[in-house]
Amino acid sequence: MRKLVTLAALCLVAWLGWVTARIRAQSTMDEARPADVIIIMGAAEYRGKPSPVLKARLDHGYSLFERKLAPWIVTTGGAGGDPVFTEGTVGRNYLIGKGVPSESIILEDEGETTVHSTIAVAEIMSRMGLKSCILVSDGYHIFRAKKMLESRGLRVFGSPRAIKPEPDWRDWWLYAKQAVGYSLWRIGVPI
Repeated sequence: MRKLVTLAALCLVAWLGWVTARIRAQSTMDEARPADVIIIMGAAEYRGKPSPVLKARLDHGYSLFERKLAPWIVTTGGAGGDPVFTEGTVGRNYLIGKGVPSESIILEDEGETTVHSTIAVAEIMSRMGLKSCILVSDGYHIFRAKKMLESRGLRVFGSPRAIKPEPDWRDWWLYAKQAVGYSLWRIGVPI
């Protein structure tokens, strides 16, 4: 029995190591190309203003929109504990302030997790007849969100926001956390 437990633990560690390596590889890959829509994953907002992370994601999505890679932008993210604002609404307002026409922005403002947001976005895209997207987030987050959208039949091109060039131990910790999150999602635990 002990050998079986040891073997299972080794297999789990090997799996997580393999997924972590795939997440790391995807994190630096910019696959941006013409698509039906640009999806900007939500992040924290502070009393109606985007956090630095959300602002960087929005600015990157805006630059893709300015390059005319897609005619639509989806901003995502629910309240996250804020009783007044949602991440999606803050993102939408920020982009309108930068000159994006409001009719070019699709709002998903109920998702409390990556799973919830990707399910909602896939449903919105299905209803609109949209089949492909450029996914904007932090590099460590792209792999997991991309797989979730692909599982809904969408063509997804990752485009991480700009970050410092060399990863440090914190980045590897984020990759490992995403590997665990992805693995749990694969077995049906929606986190």
